Amino acid sequence: MIRNLLFSIFFFVGIIIISIIFLPGLLLPRKITLLGGKMMGHWAGFCLKVFLSVKIKIKGKENIITDQKFFIAASHQSMFETFYLQTVFNSPVFILKKELLRIPIFGWYLKKIGSISINRNKVSKDNLGFFEDILRTANSSDRPLIIFPQGTRVLPDERPSFKKGATRIYQELNIACQPVAINSGYVWPKKGPKNNKRTITISILTPISKGLKQENFLKILQEKIYSELNLLN
Repeated sequence: MIRNLLFSIFFFVGIIIISIIFLPGLLLPRKITLLGGKMMGHWAGFCLKVFLSVKIKIKGKENIITDQKFFIAASHQSMFETFYLQTVFNSPVFILKKELLRIPIFGWYLKKIGSISINRNKVSKDNLGFFEDILRTANSSDRPLIIFPQGTRVLPDERPSFKKGATRIYQELNIACQPVAINSGYVWPKKGPKNNKRTITISILTPISKGLKQENFLKILQEKIYSELNLLN
């Protein structure tokens, strides 16, 4: 309990301090603000290691796509990946729920780094332009898009069917997909206390080439990620 308390205090205070330090960056070029995101990711890893004795293992670095445009489809069990994946990949562009952009300072930061938001609860005028934003971002930036195809954080043992948003991105952009499986929920669950002396594994899986049929892509993506998570459990 003390470990959890210390982690929460130091982690959130640190995130607030980093946000304040980089607040002037909201008026500066985007690359300055992106540096703040990487610092938040490293801070999350530092706090997990120091206060919860958690090890972070990155598996499959050799699978990272380097010679073409791609997007990342990652499992989502925790806040961990939202922060830490910024240190693994080249400052990815997050596709996230609209509510996060309303958080003071943190939401401003998400807007500044080019995050793309969607209202998950209803069809809205903003959502109709969702894929226009994705196409514009993909065509104008070398940063990879990242989507969580489960749609929201899930428990480590949950295996919901993937949402079709990842399929449409794959089809519309006609680029490869980098699947990533992360077992962070065993350490940092969406509810309840955090667990110490565990290992979080970020498993970067072999890419899915562009050009597959929609139904084949989604099936392969889901099988790849869930098969890996079953091995990591």
